[in-house]
Amino acid sequence: MNVPTVTHPTATPALLAIFALTYFGIALGHVPGFKLNRTGIVLLGAIATMVFSGLPTETVIGLINWPTVLLLFGFFVLSAQLRLSGFFDKVAESISARLENPARFLLTLMAVTAGLSAFLNHDIVCYVFAPVVATALLRRQINPVPFLVALAIASNIGAAATPVGNPQDMMIGQIARLDFGRYILWCGIPVLFAFGCAYALIWMMSRHNLALTAPASVKVEPSPQTFNRAHTIKGLVILGLTIAFFFSPLPKEVVALTAAGIHLASRKFRTEELLALVDWPILVLFMGLFVVTGAFQTAGYGDRAVQWLAQGGLNLHSPSILAMVTALLSNLINNSAAVLLLVKVVDVHHAPTAYVLALANSFGGSLIILGSVSNIIVVQQARELGIDISFRDFARLGVPVTCAAIAGLLAWVALMG
Repeated sequence: MNVPTVTHPTATPALLAIFALTYFGIALGHVPGFKLNRTGIVLLGAIATMVFSGLPTETVIGLINWPTVLLLFGFFVLSAQLRLSGFFDKVAESISARLENPARFLLTLMAVTAGLSAFLNHDIVCYVFAPVVATALLRRQINPVPFLVALAIASNIGAAATPVGNPQDMMIGQIARLDFGRYILWCGIPVLFAFGCAYALIWMMSRHNLALTAPASVKVEPSPQTFNRAHTIKGLVILGLTIAFFFSPLPKEVVALTAAGIHLASRKFRTEELLALVDWPILVLFMGLFVVTGAFQTAGYGDRAVQWLAQGGLNLHSPSILAMVTALLSNLINNSAAVLLLVKVVDVHHAPTAYVLALANSFGGSLIILGSVSNIIVVQQARELGIDISFRDFARLGVPVTCAAIAGLLAWVALMG
């Protein structure tokens, strides 16, 4: 039997330059003079890698971790079905009706957001919840800023509770082949600690600043999706079965695609309606990053970078250093790009390393507005309602919460040995 030969890219300055320029563009977020966003920048980097690496097309395609992409697609469809069913709007309205006690309202908002974000697309959770919650708060003349920041932070923390909570953790779980149950058991304590710290810090730092300084009115009324009880029940049952099958030996991407296929064969929602809610730019971003970082690592640059950092005293194999580097990079170059770079240079097949990487990138996303897409979504949704959440407003709550969460993670790592 003939064994196919795997062609490795030549470690050329051009390949290194493509990698460096791609990640610089990701950090910058745009290219002056062009209309490129991060997804476009990564896609150009992948094309340049394909042109200059000398790799055949089939090898470049092989650098993409397709199980991760397929798992992501499956969960996008699951979240889309529940959104079209009006599930998210119904939950947001139910939460917003409990404003008599602001402390209890904040806890409920954060708990529900974190719980949903653990199993569904947390960007959609924030997209739907933000305008509904903000509108209810403005009507009661309550300052919505701390509650909206809390919404974003809770979504980031909750997403870390399972290996399907956000795209980065899905990727880590697929590459490291993490056991679903063991992940939850190991990560549950630091997630609960981070959540408790987030609630306590946000409430203590905001409770004396809940009254609006000037009367406010709602500029744009949000248009909620019509609630469909039957299809909501269908979506929740299929989601529950999907999660249950994740505890079995079946490949997670096959389970998620099967669930997505059931929703696509719908008598209620058209295919284009479901697919319109799939975050295609995220899928393209991940595929492009797999190509750019895969060629970078295959050429040997990744190992050289780790050795260079170790010689400078920055050992990425140390859980504490890995956690802090991950949190920092997540805010500098985008959490997806940071994780895809780090999985190439650290041993994620060592389960605790994978857990630290997953938790640190999720916790680090709460540091500043640019830390995660969910933060940006909340800020943009608030702006459409005439609410300004400044960089300082977010960092004032995000920085102490992130520091407490990372400290709790490091303490847990030390305790677990």
